[in-house]
Amino acid sequence: MINAQKLNEVENDLSEFINKQLDILKLPVEVLKYFEPSQIGTIIGTLVDACLPNFDLLFPEIHAFSARKIQKHEGILGDREGYPDFKHANGLRLELKMVYLDPSDIEMKIPPTPREPSARLTQKVTLKNVVPDTDLLFVIAYKMKRVPTDPNFACPTIINFGLFPVIDCVNARDKRLTDSGGKWFGDYETPAILSNSGKEKLDKGIRLDSSSYGRKESEGHDYNEDTNFGKLKRIPYKPLQEFLKSVGANYMASGNYPENWNIK
Repeated sequence: MINAQKLNEVENDLSEFINKQLDILKLPVEVLKYFEPSQIGTIIGTLVDACLPNFDLLFPEIHAFSARKIQKHEGILGDREGYPDFKHANGLRLELKMVYLDPSDIEMKIPPTPREPSARLTQKVTLKNVVPDTDLLFVIAYKMKRVPTDPNFACPTIINFGLFPVIDCVNARDKRLTDSGGKWFGDYETPAILSNSGKEKLDKGIRLDSSSYGRKESEGHDYNEDTNFGKLKRIPYKPLQEFLKSVGANYMASGNYPENWNIK
């Protein structure tokens, strides 16, 4: 269980950059018309990941970061996607995820087909490497907003953030996988879901072949790798979903949670 006092310290430190605009990436509003949300998301995610430990240089008025309380966490050599992303001076660890919110007064390129938000708690984060007493999922919600002093330009603006125990999110994520008939292959290496042919066999009472998995239906396996695994909107952890809804990212269109998700 996360220490409540330490959690409060992290929340207080991070609260200083709510509503801050990252004007180191200031784009003309006219140029944004040619960007898709996914393209902006990649840029902003990289930007925040690099700048977070140095926010005191970007915003001198932020006192919490003057002591560099948040630093990059040591990664495994050569592992550019190491877990977790950051560590706080009090020992808590943070795994960063960025949630893109549609701008309210800025025109952007609309994808030809509806696209699910891509932020996810991937299969690299499992019971093998999560430390329940220290690890937090750090979700930042942001949107492109006009710069008040120069409204012809826009920059990413932090709307709010949420902190959630990673262990609870992982347990909810993995339970959804198994409750829907999926399974892990290897030692928490590859999450897989039932293929269409696998579902048909299951309905007919035919034993499934769990010795291997595929990536495409045409390969004929009973299981296929879950390419949507860990997307935040699919993690049935109620505090996380309530946060997403509160910032305007109400991904759960019906507003309801399936009963078999067993949300905490």
